Amino acid sequence: MAKDKNKTPGRIAQMWQVFYMTRRVDKAVLPLMILVFVAPIAVAIVIALTFFASTLLISLILFIIIGILAGLLLMLLVLGRRAESAAYSQMSGQPGATGAVLTSALRRGWITSDVPVAVNKNRDAIFRAIGRGGIVIGAEGPTSRTSRMADDEVRKVSRVVPNVPTHVLYVGPDESSVPLKGLAREFRKIKRSLSRREVQIISNRLSSLTPGMPIPKGIDPRKVRAGRPR
Repeated sequence: MAKDKNKTPGRIAQMWQVFYMTRRVDKAVLPLMILVFVAPIAVAIVIALTFFASTLLISLILFIIIGILAGLLLMLLVLGRRAESAAYSQMSGQPGATGAVLTSALRRGWITSDVPVAVNKNRDAIFRAIGRGGIVIGAEGPTSRTSRMADDEVRKVSRVVPNVPTHVLYVGPDESSVPLKGLAREFRKIKRSLSRREVQIISNRLSSLTPGMPIPKGIDPRKVRAGRPR
């Protein structure tokens, strides 16, 4: 019984923390939550008064309850969406953000890591993901600085696993780049062409491309020394 009593406060505290952090970034989240909570209740009252006049009291109570439940559900949906957008806006421009999104937002079936496979002196980074759609090279930073890094990684990959579909996604400040919040959507657009067994084989072969200087998991790319230019 003690465990059950401790669960509810924990969840409420967690939701409050999410709301508090979201409101710091998104001032519109509270008015929107109030609106989506009140609107279903108002609609429920109107329906009860219009179509159930003969049993007004009972119908009014039932419809208000339904409106409250619908309002609570909509509030949670709005909070979730706004919290996600707020999180992406805070992460945008931060070194390593692409790796964090790859490891947390992609569906099962993709082999990813928040450790970059290449980093330069400007804190730009290259990340790699392997899935049934092939190999995806995620270049984090301005395209003018990451295009050469991405091309080098594509050549390395092609030498180890030729004839495997390889895609490059640029994540950065350029207009043509993919925003962080749209990264998972871009992955969903990639057509599947490999089996799960082939994905695992490719992953094992690409492990040989691990940089000579090991980069510990979760390290901040700002603290990684860039390799010497070739």
